[in-house]
Amino acid sequence: MKPFFPPNLERKGRIVRAAGGLTLLAGGVFVWSSALWVAIVLLASAGFMLFEAFRGWCLLRACGIKTKL
Repeated sequence: MKPFFPPNLERKGRIVRAAGGLTLLAGGVFVWSSALWVAIVLLASAGFMLFEAFRGWCLLRACGIKTKL
């Protein structure tokens, strides 16, 4: 049986997604007190990017869209 999220990222792509996720996480924490809904969107996006980085799986690539990394 095939895994549900087969890895489709190389090391460089995982590093870029992890860095982007951490940046979004910091932004979400930074704006938490002034704009709660923006913070929630940023934190949800950060969680998804970190999931992609740790899993080695990219949603865009899984949908057939070519990415550089």
